Amino acid sequence: MHDNIKYSMAEIIGIEINPQEVKEAEIIVGIPSYNEADTIGFVVKQAAEGLKQYFSKYRSVIINCDANSKDGTKEVFLNTSTDQIPKIYLSLPPKITGKGSVLRMLFHKACDMGAKAIITIDADLISITPKWIRNLGEPILEDFGFVAPLYVRHKYDGTITNNVVYPLIRCLFGRRIRQPIGGDFGFSGEIAKIYAQGKYWDALVAQFGIDVWMTTVALAEGIPICQSFMGRPKIHRPKDPAQSLGKMFYQVVGTMFNLMQSFFDLWKMVKWSKPTAIFGFGLGETELPPPVRVDQEALYQKFLLGFKQYHNIWNKILFTPNLNKLNEIKTLRFEHFDFPTELWAKILYDFSVAYKNQVDDQKLILDAIIPLYYGKTLSFVKKTERMSIQEAEELIEYECEVFEKIKPYLIEKWTKMQGYVKVRP
Repeated sequence: MHDNIKYSMAEIIGIEINPQEVKEAEIIVGIPSYNEADTIGFVVKQAAEGLKQYFSKYRSVIINCDANSKDGTKEVFLNTSTDQIPKIYLSLPPKITGKGSVLRMLFHKACDMGAKAIITIDADLISITPKWIRNLGEPILEDFGFVAPLYVRHKYDGTITNNVVYPLIRCLFGRRIRQPIGGDFGFSGEIAKIYAQGKYWDALVAQFGIDVWMTTVALAEGIPICQSFMGRPKIHRPKDPAQSLGKMFYQVVGTMFNLMQSFFDLWKMVKWSKPTAIFGFGLGETELPPPVRVDQEALYQKFLLGFKQYHNIWNKILFTPNLNKLNEIKTLRFEHFDFPTELWAKILYDFSVAYKNQVDDQKLILDAIIPLYYGKTLSFVKKTERMSIQEAEELIEYECEVFEKIKPYLIEKWTKMQGYVKVRP
């Protein structure tokens, strides 16, 4: 056992299969998974090749952190040849679920093994190459504590990142981290200890809130951070934002709102953002990511349905001028639909304050944002239909500047609107 982190491994890890009885490792590649039998083998091979090519001088191990997959993920992982790179399979205790819970096993195991650098990569990656392992791991060995990925993504892949998390992280903490919930990270053994202690941990972090929690905690702890250009687009299982992202939205945004409360004394002092160092080459469009289908009509209808389901809640949460502008948007026909960025930022700020002040109804408050998120996503899709990836990136950068410019609105509401107001559906 390394250092003095107190925890019971039996409470964190339900199953451990360690064929080579590896006790220590300097570099760990962790692959979180849930029913990824069809893709994890390829990811494991690329990870092993990356460790052999770029980190042969270090003791390394590949760890599959699994959420009790039922499709044979464990067997595929254990049977995939890694040419002398040892493997460990971990799975959660029964009835425990979530990507955050899965990665918590990795945090504790990394501390237990005394790792210097830990790399996490998604199990459904199609575009990963051995260089991804180098790009996420090498900065950690050069004294960075946390590495976020930087890759070309389709302009409609990552709508929660583009419209919510990137603008908020940048505005609150003053650092431009383009993929704060990218899923593929590098981090040091020292911050693994902080993660393992579980400060600011909750049920949302245990699910899809984990990525933004990792990034935000690293920022709040003053950890040296860089971004690393991955060299290829991120190609995985893309999801239509009209169909697939509601639950993830709830968990990610809820985690962000919780962390806003934890770190208010830090972010209230931040005025503007600054760039974050980039390891490797800059972004380019030499290789385009595959298209992402977006059902615009479904986004539009879900936005309109929100007025029937949540308008009384919006009436209690939103500053009156913001609610009036929202009502105006409702009157726009589909072909002319537009959701102004300044209004979207103020709405998110209003909801973050309501979330802070109305603890008993936090889930309901988060549910009430989702139709508005669908509306903002539809507006973004319409604006960027004829744009290149780079042009869409420029629009996102502009929108982030809007968030920063009106941050005083958030601080004023956050500090003045105290008290408790019961919200009911």
